[in-house]
Amino acid sequence: MIKVGSDFSGVGAFNQALIRLGIEYNEVFACDMDKYARETFIHNYGEPKYYPKNVYERQIPKESLDIYVSSPPCQSFSLAGKRLGKEDKRGVLFFNSHQFIKTNKPRYFIFENVKGLLSDDNGNTFKEWINMLGGKSVNGLPVLFPYEDSVPYHIYYKVMNAKKHGVPQNRERVFIVGIRDDKDNHFRWAKEEHLTKRLKDVLENEICYKYLVTEEGVKNLNKNQKYNKFNPLDENSESTNTITARCNKISNDNTFIKVDLSKYYISKTSVEKLIDYDKRQKQKGNGFGVKFHNVNGVMSSLKVGGGGCDDLIKKNTDKIRRLTPRECFRLMDFPDTFTWTCSDSQAYKQAGNSIVVRCLELIIKEFKLNATM
Repeated sequence: MIKVGSDFSGVGAFNQALIRLGIEYNEVFACDMDKYARETFIHNYGEPKYYPKNVYERQIPKESLDIYVSSPPCQSFSLAGKRLGKEDKRGVLFFNSHQFIKTNKPRYFIFENVKGLLSDDNGNTFKEWINMLGGKSVNGLPVLFPYEDSVPYHIYYKVMNAKKHGVPQNRERVFIVGIRDDKDNHFRWAKEEHLTKRLKDVLENEICYKYLVTEEGVKNLNKNQKYNKFNPLDENSESTNTITARCNKISNDNTFIKVDLSKYYISKTSVEKLIDYDKRQKQKGNGFGVKFHNVNGVMSSLKVGGGGCDDLIKKNTDKIRRLTPRECFRLMDFPDTFTWTCSDSQAYKQAGNSIVVRCLELIIKEFKLNATM
């Protein structure tokens, strides 16, 4: 059984990768300050023996871990942010992780961050990370003059795109893999593969009315676009855009798709809410137009869209809807056995802040975890 620990643990993408690989692990610690992410983590994996909230208060275990994972908040290095980089205190969190590695000396470590890290401060931020993490070699090339405060590790870095590894999301993230200067320090990145799964393959068969966007809502989305017209994806698209942590709050097309709703069913429990919702929308001149009847005295499931079916929403079957939280987690390669108890808005945030499980799986698969330490 291997010993693992993670900072900025989120909802446990690292745990999901270990479970999928069938690796038995002892979770020495996990660390995250987000209240709802912690609830989701505990709900799925149980509470770790040591589960601090703040990395600055997190104790460093004396016994070396087999794998340490860190994903410092990416806002300070994001292309969409203010690009304050190291000047933003969140950027300094990297140095906390560096100190952990220096003190604990884990066999392997994994860093994940946004692609914008590569160009922050004209590339100087990423260069500093590499200098401090790769005291022995970088991408197979020996380091002749190690950085003053570097740790003695062989590191490999690469931008991995989820859609090139079987997941229909165009999500590019920088991964840095570190291997302690032991006997085996070679690492190979997984080969890219042809994408066979498409966006439509992650869509749910049954959706709730609340994910539909009214005509007025679509107008507002278009109106709020500063530079580009609101352009939702088609369900037959190869992949979706990057799922972001704010995907349910901003006017972009990350979580909106254009679909033919004739094949979607709304659960019976949503019927009354839908009727009430439609009445309110009609008052604004924007109702869907709901028609339904009984079948043998029992209301059938409400079907959205095209003709020849019971309980119809007849107005234009081409509708815009949000991706559901479940679909967002599927796009992060989480299995449907993964569940949450928080609100949709928190679930969207958790999915956007997480790591694509497949990417972690492919990295960990290359580790020689059975080798003598």
